[in-house]
Amino acid sequence: MQYVYAWLRARPLYVDIAWALLLLGLSLLEILTDTLTGDSGTMYFALALLCGAVALRRRFPVGALAATVVAGLAQLIGDVPPATMDFAMPVIVYASAAYAPRWAARTALAACVAAPLAAAARWWDLPNTTLMHTVFLFLLLTGPFLIAWVLGDSMRTRRAYYAELEDRAARLERERDAQAQVAAAAERARIARELHDVVAHNVSVMVVQADGAAYAIDSAPDRARDALGTISTTGREALAEMRRLLGVLRSANEAKALVPQPGVAQLEDLLAQVRGAGLPVDFRVDGVPAELPQGVALTVYRIVQEALTNTRKHGGPDVRATVRLHYGDDGVVEVEVADDGRGADAPGDGMGHGLVGMRERVALFAGTLDAGPRPSGGYRVTAVLPLNVPADGPVAPV
Repeated sequence: MQYVYAWLRARPLYVDIAWALLLLGLSLLEILTDTLTGDSGTMYFALALLCGAVALRRRFPVGALAATVVAGLAQLIGDVPPATMDFAMPVIVYASAAYAPRWAARTALAACVAAPLAAAARWWDLPNTTLMHTVFLFLLLTGPFLIAWVLGDSMRTRRAYYAELEDRAARLERERDAQAQVAAAAERARIARELHDVVAHNVSVMVVQADGAAYAIDSAPDRARDALGTISTTGREALAEMRRLLGVLRSANEAKALVPQPGVAQLEDLLAQVRGAGLPVDFRVDGVPAELPQGVALTVYRIVQEALTNTRKHGGPDVRATVRLHYGDDGVVEVEVADDGRGADAPGDGMGHGLVGMRERVALFAGTLDAGPRPSGGYRVTAVLPLNVPADGPVAPV
């Protein structure tokens, strides 16, 4: 039974044609038995229009309404009183209210009153008809018309409601897909930043040490041996960083990372590594040290790491660097990395992503970053980060 119902719902035109054929059969039976008075040509003309309107009421609701109006006028002119065929009129009124444009639905509502009134006025003088009979005929005809229109309008409202729900669901699905794409892009950028910070810093240290070992392997074997030890240590640290990063990427909960994230407490180790690679670095802390949020502390560490990596790569020979960490009284922490190297004359291919990564990290915490050559020579990177990160603020990259 459900299969039959579903089949019929999927083919509304067949259902409408079946009702039109039923109406045609009953109306022909009424006409052929001579129980209906009036012009026979008008009867058949009106019957054809009404049956066609019933068959096409959902596919062409405006045309069905127009055909019904013409059929009603033909009955008035041909003196064909209300008959079985006129049961099609409330059906067309329902279809107009449910499927036709608003102007056609309003026209059908006006016809709900106009048609019974015209019928009552046209046949008020039939035999054995009194004023009471005429009023009763008017009310009897108006009631079904109005009920049909209200039901059709309710169906229109219900369909519009369901269409709105479907549109909202589709819109939410599109927004969800867009948010997923944005999240995926942010994740790719986060991974790129981490890979750049980890690989660029450690590999640059290893390259510097390897070059030094190559020069000193004959003249100063002890220095070459120390350089090789630094390369080994740096390589292990790079592997540990990579394992930590991969552990975080595999984990749904970042708290399950294999090793704690670096922060301000690890700056001394970082600077010791940089000094061991041959870059003299001075470190100074101003103000009253405060505990930094994990994301801010990681950002400070990465900025110092990347800035010193750039100094080592582009600063030139005999360059020196200074790292200053300032805890302000206004709820911010400022980190500055400056060197006395080549500055604006430093060579580069313009393909680096270090500054881009630093700006993205600082932007995550509504901070500011200033990077560029110093007027007195050298290069300086300055970042200002707020200490109070909103609870619902962005999550810092790993």
